[in-house]
Amino acid sequence: MDLLKLPEYGPIIPVIVVEQLEHAVPLAQALVAGGLRVLEVTLRSAVALEAIRAMAEAVPEAIVGAGTLRTAADARAAKAAGAQFAVSPGFTPELSAACRDIGLPLLPGVSTASEVMQANDHGHRFLKLFPATAVGGVAMLKGLAGPFPDVVFCPTGGITPETAPQFLALSNVKVCGGSWLCPKDALARGDWAAITRLAQAASQLRAA
Repeated sequence: MDLLKLPEYGPIIPVIVVEQLEHAVPLAQALVAGGLRVLEVTLRSAVALEAIRAMAEAVPEAIVGAGTLRTAADARAAKAAGAQFAVSPGFTPELSAACRDIGLPLLPGVSTASEVMQANDHGHRFLKLFPATAVGGVAMLKGLAGPFPDVVFCPTGGITPETAPQFLALSNVKVCGGSWLCPKDALARGDWAAITRLAQAASQLRAA
């Protein structure tokens, strides 16, 4: 998979924490119904890998990835579960090599210019800026555009429906990650229609 094709499936990548496995499939269906096909399931719960597997099998139109990868073991487990891509909060050469070895495209996280350079040295030109708002947000991305004209970003962390258009308007931003699409109260109620409405609104957030 070419990671640079992911933005073609929607301007926002939902950043998902699945706490209850029975939520996985209807959540994926609700997001896809709202126009967001690329889903990042973070490895932050005991059922995350099972959720990835369930989504990938039951919702084939979804492009399911694994987030919060930190180790080579995480990469292998995500690949075995059916993840089509991987996202990490930071960058290490070891994780990059592990993902390359098993054919799992990696969107690595960076938060400084030095980390951008290190990721570039290992062949990565599409990077996740994380935690985006905490490290400077739009101003940071504008600053990085000068020395890194060949690098594009997926900012994630602290982005809201109100601020996402400001990020998407930047020439070096291809897509944003957003956790607001899966509110805990809607998940608890099983209100999949509400999540579809959030996804529909997010799918319209492309820069003017």
